Amino acid sequence: MRRRITLALAGAAVLTASLASVVAPAATAQASPELLAAMQRDLGLTAGQAQARLGQELAASKLMPAAQQAAGAAYGGAWFDPALGKLVVGVTDPAAADAVHRAGAETAPARISAAALDKAKAAIDASTKTKPAPAQVSGWSTDQRTGSVVVSLQPGAHGADVDAFLARARAAGPVTVATEPRPQTFSAGTVGGDPYYINGNTRCSIGFSVNGGFVSAGHCGGAGSSVVGWDGSAMGTFGGSSFPGNDYSIINIGNGWWTAPVVLGWGTVSDVIVRGSSVAPAGSSICRSGSTSHWHCGTVLTLNDTVNYSQGAVYQVTRTSVCAEPGDSGGSFITGDQAQGVTSGGYGDCTAGGNTWFQPVNEILQTYGRSLVTG
Repeated sequence: MRRRITLALAGAAVLTASLASVVAPAATAQASPELLAAMQRDLGLTAGQAQARLGQELAASKLMPAAQQAAGAAYGGAWFDPALGKLVVGVTDPAAADAVHRAGAETAPARISAAALDKAKAAIDASTKTKPAPAQVSGWSTDQRTGSVVVSLQPGAHGADVDAFLARARAAGPVTVATEPRPQTFSAGTVGGDPYYINGNTRCSIGFSVNGGFVSAGHCGGAGSSVVGWDGSAMGTFGGSSFPGNDYSIINIGNGWWTAPVVLGWGTVSDVIVRGSSVAPAGSSICRSGSTSHWHCGTVLTLNDTVNYSQGAVYQVTRTSVCAEPGDSGGSFITGDQAQGVTSGGYGDCTAGGNTWFQPVNEILQTYGRSLVTG
């Protein structure tokens, strides 16, 4: 146990030493050469483009609260545009554009305000708590760039129950229908050499270190479940867990284990130091660390999704184009050095590709009253 964590911290120290000469044009974006290489592999970028994008995304995430405030009631959502290298804010009223531009963001026309679109999705969410969505419904999400709630159906979905669900959704607000496989969670049976095991028979991945323990996925274990580490030594217990509805948990540790402000790079990249949890807007690059498929990168696609797992719906998760596989559940999603969330589930794998959803980390921290361990 101690040997492995020491190695992780040593990797973080090497990373720290290598960052002094890496400065992005839009903001300071700290990244190892290996992390940049992973972005090149998964996003089709050059090293220079990857470094520039990290800086631009960091600037966009820091700007987003001020840009939203500048748009006021006309705020129609925000996303990062890789082609522009800037944050774009949708506005329902052209008169709000000047204030947004002064804040430093670009603007685009929006059909509906973000508040109205979120209200429409919330109405759909609420309806499924008393009448669950049909199994043929994969999930639904707000798409601020098109101004609609996108309802995803499994291929070939049909029937009166599907039609009735779509009618309820359309009554709440504008709806677009898409086709997509049904996501599944990414827990797995026991295999040797991976981060943590629940009650001796399920393997999941550590999300982020917090004061007193770490956060992970809720479907990995219930409150009171015992946890052992990669070496089989007692680690702690689940102090809280929520699934479905949410998909998050807090694991309290002891027995000689301690917390470190790093995300494992698994030899693909150097261990990444966690420095905060600023939310990356849609369009941003994002990478994931998990105990099965290790390190992979992709893009944030949509925020505030609902995923309709076989166990029940999970609300307010974020969709990405990053792949994942069984055993990756609970693992870290990170943009640059900013923690984003813990792996919930998805579809596909890291051979054929797929989409993966994560539970945003800031909600987990607020729920359990914990703070990130940062470097």
